[in-house]
Amino acid sequence: VELVESGGSLVQPGGSLRLSCAASGFTFSTYGMAWFRQAPGNEREFVAAISLSGRDTEYAPSAKGRFTISRDNAKNTVFLQMNDLKPEDTAVYSCTGRDGYYSPWAGDYNSWGQGTQVTVSS
Repeated sequence: VELVESGGSLVQPGGSLRLSCAASGFTFSTYGMAWFRQAPGNEREFVAAISLSGRDTEYAPSAKGRFTISRDNAKNTVFLQMNDLKPEDTAVYSCTGRDGYYSPWAGDYNSWGQGTQVTVSS
């Protein structure tokens, strides 16, 4: 399993970013996928998840209404569109996946990407 995130950057408050996670080494279309984030000194926290087909999604309260998770099974890629970014969104964002349905619990996943840094600051 290999997961490679990209798209992180420094952005001003109110700005937008689109994160991508390219997956390989497994049958992507059979995996529920998720994004988590971790800020310095904090535990890894759930951001968003998406089902195998993309029909079902789930968001953390902090992400709901501002972030959108999506996937392209033909390209083995999962995305996280982040709008109206706030300083408290600053963190390393990592994607992960598990065979079958997704989970909002980090402990249910075995493989993680290296993460991409998102910094929201003026």
